[in-house]
Amino acid sequence: MQTTAMRGHTELARGLRLHADGPVHDAYASLSLARSELGEQPGAALIATLAAVNAAWSAGDHVACVEALTTALGQAALDGAPRDYLTGMLALLHGRTSEAAGPLRRVVRGALAGHDPEALLRGAAAALLTGDVQDGCRAGARALAAARAADDPALVARATEYVAYAELRAGRHAQAREHALTGLRAAEQSRRANTAAHHHAVLALTAAVQGPSGDVVDHATTALATAGRHGLTQPVTLAEWALARTELVEGRPADAASRLVSLLASAEGAHFALRGLVLPTLVEAAVGAGDHATGRAALPELARWSRTASDPQGPALLLRCRALLCSTEAEADALFREAHAAHLEAGGRFESAVTFLLHGRRLGRHGRPSDARERLRDALLLFERGGADPWADRTRTELRAAEAAGATSVPDVLTGLTPHQLRIARRVAAGETNREIAERLSVSVRTVDCHLRNIFVLLGIRSRVELALQVPPSTGAAAQ
Repeated sequence: MQTTAMRGHTELARGLRLHADGPVHDAYASLSLARSELGEQPGAALIATLAAVNAAWSAGDHVACVEALTTALGQAALDGAPRDYLTGMLALLHGRTSEAAGPLRRVVRGALAGHDPEALLRGAAAALLTGDVQDGCRAGARALAAARAADDPALVARATEYVAYAELRAGRHAQAREHALTGLRAAEQSRRANTAAHHHAVLALTAAVQGPSGDVVDHATTALATAGRHGLTQPVTLAEWALARTELVEGRPADAASRLVSLLASAEGAHFALRGLVLPTLVEAAVGAGDHATGRAALPELARWSRTASDPQGPALLLRCRALLCSTEAEADALFREAHAAHLEAGGRFESAVTFLLHGRRLGRHGRPSDARERLRDALLLFERGGADPWADRTRTELRAAEAAGATSVPDVLTGLTPHQLRIARRVAAGETNREIAERLSVSVRTVDCHLRNIFVLLGIRSRVELALQVPPSTGAAAQ
């Protein structure tokens, strides 16, 4: 006859197995039972407690998450980093962002001070909850190193899940793709189908940025198949977002908007912690489809999300969306400029490029082709540097339209400059400093200095004042 402790260990093993490869609601039920049965064994009970929280999170079940966290925090044996982690999570779920920051940052600091892979994975999760994607990358990478040293495929699969997602949040899509491919192989080797679904979803999102579109469909379809069977809302959200982004870049904004409206409206659709990431794409798609009402309806939730600091790009994305929905051009232009500045502060090449693209597109459609070209060239440069080929192609199309709308000819004296040198010359003539130009073009100040010296030699001039005289106001970059 089984004792209570034996039943607890049986349910713990079943719950962990289901969390790896099975319905996560079933995993949560088994792990919750295991936690109650293992009350006399604090170590095993803690494992069951933390796993139950993770299972509820994977399901995107806000009520179950709160229940699991509240129950866990009632355990007397829970202390140190695990208590800080759960305390911070619970505060976030209740909307108390300021209360969450201290405990979660302690978890990150403690994890990075050691080499325990489980503590590092907890630290990576805590960092991502607070929007600290760089520490999320660091903690995840160290957990991955420990997993590789131990030759543990299951741990490699879990660690790369955090690293790939953190790299994705940081806008480093190529690195996210490489980690997701590594994690996918490890997940398949260790029979972690749920982890594999997450990696497929990340691969769909990286393909939505870098192409090809066929990879988006393949990875998204695979992720959705497993996620649908096992109740995983994180992969569902990421996969549907990837499909919508592809529809958007392919010129099908109405399809993208319809997809995301359906996702966000469903009780079992978007994960509660990921909704904010999807909303800017919804606004862009809705505006592109001419449905400003849907875009405006998304703004209040997007504004709340941007204030939580769960993503460093939040403020810039909110400004971008407000600009898209403006009815007056002066206000839209001012908001876009604020968004560009916010992107510079937050980092993240891809989202900054999208904002340049949307700004340039709007300028071009409202009779300002010269200004549009400047913004579109900024976007194209960033897309090309980030390997975002589908988005670069879309930008080239917009740029050709702006050029056809009345691009100003280049004065003969400037025809010997390369396109990059010409852009720098125009910005200098518009009064920008070398540092401002470097930030705008995402290059170093030293690179701008070098180009400017070469420009002076080619034009036979010695000063910025002489350069401004060589670049007529009609060809100079507008002060932006």
